[in-house]
Amino acid sequence: MQNNEVAKVIISMATERGLDKTICPSEVARAMFPDNWRKHMSQIRDVAIALQQQGKVSITQKGAAVDVQHIKGPIRIKII
Repeated sequence: MQNNEVAKVIISMATERGLDKTICPSEVARAMFPDNWRKHMSQIRDVAIALQQQGKVSITQKGAAVDVQHIKGPIRIKII
């Protein structure tokens, strides 16, 4: 699946969730690739990072913005 399709789903799901809430990258992966979603997690994270760099989403850990160059552990995605 193309990255632009993944980006559309991330934006759509994050927008639907609302400004005060976040989504997990695994939610996107499960929605798009229900049979083998784990295999696509790095693609989802990479697209989310690109969207943050474009100023479309914010990536957080434990509720705080995170430097995407030094991500360790689970992240959340928030529409901005």
